[in-house]
This record gives sequence, structure tokens and C-alpha cells, in this order.
Amino acid sequence: MEFGETMEPVSPTGQYLNSSVLSLSIIAVLEIGVTINDSQTMSLLENLFLPINPRFSSIMVDDKNGEKRWKKVEVKLEDHVKVPLFPSGLSLESYDKYFGDYLSKIAAERFSLNKPLWEIHIVKYPTTNAAGNLIFKLHHALGDGYSLMGALLSCLQRADNPSLPLTFPSIKNSKLESGSKSIFGYVTQIFSSAFNSMLDFNWSILKSSFLEDDQTPIRSSWNDPMAEFQSTTITTLTFSIDQIKLIKAKLNVTINDVIVGMVFFGTRLYMQEISEESTKSSSTALVLLNTRMLDDYKSVKEMMQPDTRTTSSWGNQFAFLHISIPKLTEFSNNPLDFIYFAQKLIKRKRNSLALYLTGKLLETLTKVKGHEGGARYVYNTLKNASMTISNIIGPVEQMGLANHPISGLYYMVAGTPEDLDIAVVSYMGKVKIAFGTKTQHIDSEKFKSCMQKAFETMFEATQKFYKGKRN
Repeated sequence: MEFGETMEPVSPTGQYLNSSVLSLSIIAVLEIGVTINDSQTMSLLENLFLPINPRFSSIMVDDKNGEKRWKKVEVKLEDHVKVPLFPSGLSLESYDKYFGDYLSKIAAERFSLNKPLWEIHIVKYPTTNAAGNLIFKLHHALGDGYSLMGALLSCLQRADNPSLPLTFPSIKNSKLESGSKSIFGYVTQIFSSAFNSMLDFNWSILKSSFLEDDQTPIRSSWNDPMAEFQSTTITTLTFSIDQIKLIKAKLNVTINDVIVGMVFFGTRLYMQEISEESTKSSSTALVLLNTRMLDDYKSVKEMMQPDTRTTSSWGNQFAFLHISIPKLTEFSNNPLDFIYFAQKLIKRKRNSLALYLTGKLLETLTKVKGHEGGARYVYNTLKNASMTISNIIGPVEQMGLANHPISGLYYMVAGTPEDLDIAVVSYMGKVKIAFGTKTQHIDSEKFKSCMQKAFETMFEATQKFYKGKRN
């Protein structure tokens, strides 16, 4: 495609995510295990990164009909690469603070619309977790986490043997239904699915329109016009995937069920510590669901396939599941019930037609009120909830970039109106959870402490429950 040539239209979702009311970005952090040598930065960007997808060399423009399209432009790489300067000779803890403040700063900044919607920040100072950090900031309109993870991974190699491909853990459900159902059973299932679909659809409309969550320690008052513009603090916790798998196997659930259950439990523990009254509050989480028809997670090559009828890897293909966060009083005797709750509700909602119906409603709303009207609906969906949860599966092996081993990675969605965003990624036998918290409303360190306590309590409860069961 030549410079100045326009390509395909910007998808409706891409326009929702880059509008006057909403501008979302994905921040991906690669923790580098050695001192960063950035001498190859420009050549790597030109030869590896830009060729991945034409959108990395394009801007959004309006065509003669007022529709937004991607337009090819000349990329000035120096405008997209940032190398911050911190004071020299500080302690690792001091650099942790500088790095955290820098993340908060770039998370709050909107992209300029007159150049391609991505940036790379090279932080050469050591922290307690890494010798240096490489930050990719990409506008959500370019694609969702699945797409952008594929883009980043295509630039990376296996650290142990670059000639071998990166591999991913299987996400196939290990539990297969056995036996046969009677005709009555199938009829009952159909009617149950129809009823649940309408219930979920109506609930989604209410939550996206005017039914807001209660004001709590994780959700500030939206009567405050400045609440949306508070800075965001990004912190992380790392858990052993083997320990999570142990809970998974003993409870006969999925890894995702364990993580969501832990997040719900830890969130309620935090709310209780801040305000006992908040234990009675109504709070909702938006769980992001990848809507691609995947039997299993793809290789990097397959993730980068262009959109076709049979494979639609690139783009924004996700939906929100409204999940009520259970109260501590409901499961006071057994914290493992939070995991069973997550398993039951997510499974039911995944099989509901509400996601399809909500998508059709958004299409209709866009036709009537335009893309700004659709963007306002998405904005209200986020604003009326208390938190979002998303997850991405990373490779099993350690990755490297130009002889720089990557010791860890995490990501965060920036620019959302709610006070709490949680993003989960697996990598090298670890699960790293990132927490994006509004600085003036949520105590990030206390929140992390409650999440750590939730995991330890659930792990101990699993051990005790099955030890007692064997005896």
C-alpha cells in the first residue's frame, strides 16, 4: 500500500474505542533481565514491528462519506520512541517509585491522532523486578489483547533456541461431558438457555444504561466530575501456576475459574478492611471474553493471520460479561465457594445468547445514533460497573529480544472510566496479575495485600478440605 492510500474502514468497535467519550490503550510491559542496549531499536521497529500490520503505519481519517478509514502515512520512528531520564545512583526501591510514576503518566496521556497510534518507551533503569523495562503502548483501536499479544510475540524469539517456535499452554476444557441426554433433557436445556439469555440480556441493558453499582471502596462517586481524570497506579503480583493448577485439579474447575474466584474474594476482603458497611454493597465485574471461535490457543503465526471467513484473528473481537461480585456474607464459611460461583456463572453466561443480542443492540444503536452514540453506550457499560477483568495466555518458554532475555511481562488497559482494572497473563510457569487502581480512591498496596491473602487462604482451604476428606 502506497503512502496516502486508504485501506479498510475502521471497525465499529475500533471507532467506539477511539471517540470523543472514550480512548482506550493497552500498555504491555516487558521486564528485561539484562541492561538494555537500545542500539538496534530503529532497525528492529522498521524490519520487524511495522511490517506486522498496515495499521502500525496508518492513521484514522474520515472519507468523503464521513466514515473513518485507515490511511497509510510515512512513519517517523523517532516520534514513537521515548527514553525517559531518571536521576542516577538511586536505590532499586527509588527506581520502583520513578518507574511506577512514569507508567501512571503515560497511562493518562491520549495519543495524537495525526500519527500512528503506538509508542515504545525504553526504561534503562533497574527496578526490584528487572534490569530494565520495555513498554509498548498501543491504542485499543488497533486491536484487542489477543491481536496485540500476537504482534509483540512475532517480534520475539525463544531465548533458549531462536530457531524453535514459541508454544502456549492448552486451553481445551479437560472436563468432557459423558452420557446421553433424553429428548426431555434437550428440550429443558433449550428453554433454560432461552430464559437465561433474555435474563442476561435485560440485565446487561439495565447495567449499561442507568443501573450503577453502589459507591464503595473500589468505586468512587460519579457525582464528582473530576473522578474520571484521577491518575492510575499500576502494580503487580506473581503466583505459581503449579499452585493454581493444584487448586484447579482438586476442585475440578478451570484455571480461569480459580483466578476469577480469587479476584472476587480478594476484592471483598479489601472492601471489608476499608468499610465494613461495603460488604452489603452491590458490585459488578465486567469479565472480558474473547469471542473468536478457537478450539485452542494459536501459534504466533496463526495469531497473525489476516481476517477471513475461516480465521478472524486480528482486530477487536471481545465482549463483556456482567458478573455480580458475591458478598463475603454469602460464602463466609468456605472461601472456595467464590471459585465455584465463578465457575457456575461464567459457564452459564458464556453459553447465553445475551452476548449476541447485545452485539445486535449495539449495531442498531450505532445506525440510529452514529458511532458516538455507540461509544457512549460502551462508556456507560464501563462506568456503571466496579471493575474489569481480562486475561491473556503467554508462552511457556522464556522469550528474548535481540539477546535481551525477558524475565516477565504484564499488561494493563488504560483510559477506562472505572476505578479498578485487573489484567492477567501467564508466562514461564507464572501467572502475573496487574492491578490498575485510581490513585486517589484505592490503596494499591493494601489491595495487593488482600489479594495475596485471598490466594493463600484459598490454597490452604483446598489443602485442608481434601486432607480432611481423605481422612
